[in-house]
Amino acid sequence: MKLALCNEMLRHLPFEAQCATAAALGYAGLELAPFTLADDPSMLGERDAQRLRRIAGEHGLALCSLHWLLVKPEGLSLSTPDAALHARTVGFLTHLIDFAAACGAEVLVHGSPKQRAPVTGQSVEDALARVEAGLAELAPHARSAGVVYCIEPLGPFETKVINTLAQAAALVDRIHSPGLRTMLDLSAASHAETDDPASLLRRYITSGHIAHVQLNDHNRRGPGQGDTPVAPVLQALRELGYRGWMAVEAFDYHPDPVGCAAFSAGYVRGLMQGLDAREETQ
Repeated sequence: MKLALCNEMLRHLPFEAQCATAAALGYAGLELAPFTLADDPSMLGERDAQRLRRIAGEHGLALCSLHWLLVKPEGLSLSTPDAALHARTVGFLTHLIDFAAACGAEVLVHGSPKQRAPVTGQSVEDALARVEAGLAELAPHARSAGVVYCIEPLGPFETKVINTLAQAAALVDRIHSPGLRTMLDLSAASHAETDDPASLLRRYITSGHIAHVQLNDHNRRGPGQGDTPVAPVLQALRELGYRGWMAVEAFDYHPDPVGCAAFSAGYVRGLMQGLDAREETQ
């Protein structure tokens, strides 16, 4: 299991300093939020990807994944009834798939709650249908690019469109493409699911639906900075032979961005070392 840091936590720093800081804290990779890299991420090209990949590599880091895909440019929507805007949004996400592949990333995480929420007068069912249509277009392109596009279940306070892993898995099954899967965000699961996260992982990793994990807390801070259990999640991932990335994604940076990133890395590594020690004594 490999630990990454979501780079927007360090977006106050230049990218090279983000890499240096993440590496010094013990992370193995960065999960990139495109809005931190350019005011208009549609302008990010292969040369930019190669530069970022080189800088990260100089610090021993992989660029493992992309997330926060639709923050910029503003106004995009995958749920919109506006056919032209929907097509533009799919086109932009297609571009990000190519950018992710050029970065060497394995996964794109589609959260972006506002850009999949129903617009005024639109039903949740219609919004979901339009999101699904967009993902059905994106999935074959992701497969051909060699990346996995993950639809992220989010808490109902963020969006009414795809809140649980069961809903996400059903969508993935309907589209039925190797380029589309889902993922587990620990904080979102604590807000939306009735089953505990470890049980969900055992169900949906075994079924082949989950391709990525994000670690955080119900209180939106880093893992270990609240009362959301993390050890059972790591135990389940280990038992299941999970070889993907775990990305630390906090939203409330306590006591500050670097301090939150440092605590999170130390906490997760400590739990993993505890699991190692337990296995050695058994």
